[in-house]
Amino acid sequence: MATMTITPTSHITPDNDIVTLEIFIAAPRERIFQAITDPEQAAQWWGRKDQYYFNHFNMDVRVGGKWSTTGMSPKNGALAVHGEFLEVDPPRRLAYSWSSSWMPAVTKVLWELDSQSNGTLVRLTHSGFAGDANQVQGHSHGWSLLFTWLQAFAEKGELGDFRS
Repeated sequence: MATMTITPTSHITPDNDIVTLEIFIAAPRERIFQAITDPEQAAQWWGRKDQYYFNHFNMDVRVGGKWSTTGMSPKNGALAVHGEFLEVDPPRRLAYSWSSSWMPAVTKVLWELDSQSNGTLVRLTHSGFAGDANQVQGHSHGWSLLFTWLQAFAEKGELGDFRS
């Protein structure tokens, strides 16, 4: 998984507990960390109308701070996710709990941003699916989409198509 790829790579553990994704983004890790922790920036790129989107974010980015977001999905309707920041080490690492409106389990998301010569290797580990194959596969797909949106935003300033 350590290859320099400009498209997301995803791996699900055999026990369906963890999904990991990686992508290379031609932008400094400080830019990427800001894009994922600044509520105003996250609301600009996190989604597309035809897939799903989150456009209202609240974030108290400190260990123990709370975060939440809401959005929509054409398939599932209203979406909501919330949690607590577990680790904040700008611009290297960010971890938080993930409790969503569509999944009963509380899981953990870890972002790792590794500076490379021309940008950043972004690795996301989402754990705690406890063998729920449908949820881990669905999140693998969702995070893969998100990685392409984050890449387009960080590299080219592209915004989501869900704003009026």
